Amino acid sequence: MNLPNRITITRIIIIPIFLFFLLPFPEWFIDLGAFAFMKEQLTSVNNFILQYGNFIAAGIFILAASTDGLDGYIARKRKQITKFGKFIDPIADKLLVTAALIALVQRGDVTAWAATIIISREFIVTGLRLVAAADGLVISASKLGKIKTVFQMVAIIATLIKNYPITYFVNFPFDRWAMLVAVIITIFSGYDYIMKNSEVIDIKK
Repeated sequence: MNLPNRITITRIIIIPIFLFFLLPFPEWFIDLGAFAFMKEQLTSVNNFILQYGNFIAAGIFILAASTDGLDGYIARKRKQITKFGKFIDPIADKLLVTAALIALVQRGDVTAWAATIIISREFIVTGLRLVAAADGLVISASKLGKIKTVFQMVAIIATLIKNYPITYFVNFPFDRWAMLVAVIITIFSGYDYIMKNSEVIDIKK
C-alpha cells in the first residue's frame, strides 16, 4: 500500500479517538455493576471530556480533515493515484463527517434534518459508485463535491468549538449559518453528481 492510501486509512482509524473526546461515557454505562470498581476514574474522564473534549475533538477533526488534501497532493505528485485511492478517499471523508454529525445530533448541537440531508446525499452517491463499480467504472470525487466537504467541515468545526473565538467579538451564530450553507451546497452537489453520472443508472431513460 502506498503512502497516500496509508494516510487515508489513518484518517479512518482516528475517527473512534475523535468520538471518544466528543462524547462522554453515558451515566448508565458508568453505573453498570461491572464497572463499579472504576466508577471514580470514569467520572473523572467524563469531567475532563466535558471541560476540554470539544477542543481536543476539534483538533483531531482538523488534523483528520487536513490529511484529505495531503494524501491527494502526494498521490498526484508521486503519480501514485490508484483505483483503491479513488475509492477509499471519498469514503474516509464520508465516515469522518457522518461520525461527527451523528455525535453532534446526539449532543443536540446539530438538527436531525441537517444531518439526515447530508448523510442521505452520501448514501446516494455511494450507491451510485457501487453501481458504477459493478460495471467496471470508478467515479472520482468531483470538484463541487470537494467544495461541499470543505463547507461541511467548516460548519462542524465551528459547532465543535461553539463559535470560538467569534463569540468574544459578536453574538452571531456562525455555526448555524455555516451548517445551513453546507446543507444547501450538499443538496446542489448531490444533484450535480447524479446528473453528471446519470448514464450509470439510466436515469434519463
